[in-house]
Amino acid sequence: MALNPFFLQGTSSEQRLAQDLINEHLKIFGVEVTYIPRKFVNRMSIMEEVQSSKFDDNFAIEAYVNNYDGYGGAGDVLTKFGMSLKDEVTLTISKERFEDFISPFLSAADDGTDQSEIILSTRPREGDLVYFPLGQRLFEIKFVEHEDPFYQLGKNYVYQLKCELFEYEDEVIDTSIDAIDTQVQDEGYISTLRLVGLGRTATATAAIGQGYVREIFLNNDGSGFTSPPIITFEDSPANNPATAIGILTTRANITSIEKIIMTSAGAGYATAPKITISGGGGTGAAATCSVETTYNGVIRFNIIDGGVGYSTAPTVTVGQPGAGTTAVGIASVGLAGVDHVVKSIFINDPGIGYATAPTVTIADPPSMAGIGTFQFNEVIEGSRSYAQARVKSWDKDTNILTVSNVGIGSTVSGFFRGEDIVGKTSGATYTLGSYNSDDVNDKYNDASEFELNADQILDFTESNPFGVY
Repeated sequence: MALNPFFLQGTSSEQRLAQDLINEHLKIFGVEVTYIPRKFVNRMSIMEEVQSSKFDDNFAIEAYVNNYDGYGGAGDVLTKFGMSLKDEVTLTISKERFEDFISPFLSAADDGTDQSEIILSTRPREGDLVYFPLGQRLFEIKFVEHEDPFYQLGKNYVYQLKCELFEYEDEVIDTSIDAIDTQVQDEGYISTLRLVGLGRTATATAAIGQGYVREIFLNNDGSGFTSPPIITFEDSPANNPATAIGILTTRANITSIEKIIMTSAGAGYATAPKITISGGGGTGAAATCSVETTYNGVIRFNIIDGGVGYSTAPTVTVGQPGAGTTAVGIASVGLAGVDHVVKSIFINDPGIGYATAPTVTIADPPSMAGIGTFQFNEVIEGSRSYAQARVKSWDKDTNILTVSNVGIGSTVSGFFRGEDIVGKTSGATYTLGSYNSDDVNDKYNDASEFELNADQILDFTESNPFGVY
């Protein structure tokens, strides 16, 4: 039987009145929240899985908080990885207000192609974010209920947004609202890049002498070393003994001495001094040497200025003798405070035939001066690795750059020391001095601690850590 034609189930005027009353009610009793739509930046071509997304728009809209007695959900949960927050909130917004003031802007980005950043603009979407100002928190929409209340006067007037506390992964959040953007500035997997702002060329001099160690012969490289051994030379009559260090190498799980390199060639030797190799946990290593008693050679390099900005060891050029063999030096780079400097120059070959001390020239650092200021959330790229990341913060006083999403747009998972780091938007360019990929901000990144404790129980360096049968 048909409905009674003398009773109306809701006219358009009645529906407009109900909508206006709801809108007014939300403006009086609601709170102003910020709706942040999710944009899909990159999706897989086959499965259409979203690989990365960004949040760079914001829309203010009034919402009624349904949770009058506090947050819903499981609350604070203690897990084996730490404290996990499971707060939920339900917000009611006007259907008309969303369709009139937010939906048109979203439609402009929805062009109907496969490259659309927004695939649905007519209603709030699951996955979008809502900033709740009372708790200063970001919530993610998990479900949108559009039929509660159920067709009053034949129409629906509101959306109920059922939201959970947002757990940041690697999304780009840049709404230009500091209260929102700073929520995730220190979240996620953060890597620290120490950049070189202003380089300075290192300088050094050479000292020459007679009766120096001309060459070292490694007769037996030994085995079983766990740390570099101590190399000791017999004292010289001039009380100027040679000094050297051992460089280790590992082949077929056996650690031995690869070579012995001099830090000083000594002086005053009439015969080849005895070389003693001790310490380091190894055995069997032995070495001898030859000396030059007639002509002068470089017996020592003296660092005058270690310079600044040496992320990799520079080339050392030694002046040629009038007649003889040119000396060869090898630079060693290390940290002095926050700067990378030339710490020492080893003697790879002391040369022969110097009448006067030769000049020593050390190559310039990779970058003599950094330029520009990196911008929050811009993409940076390594000039050689082509690895990319997004800027989290930049401190120009200390040249410390923190980034996230390292490796985006590249098959390389990290940066190379000594390469230029370039801001794709700002154009800022600095040289990478050191790169720390350890994450200190991810609450689930306790792998090192787990491994350390596990190693105290099981020693996997043994062939069978569970016992011998």
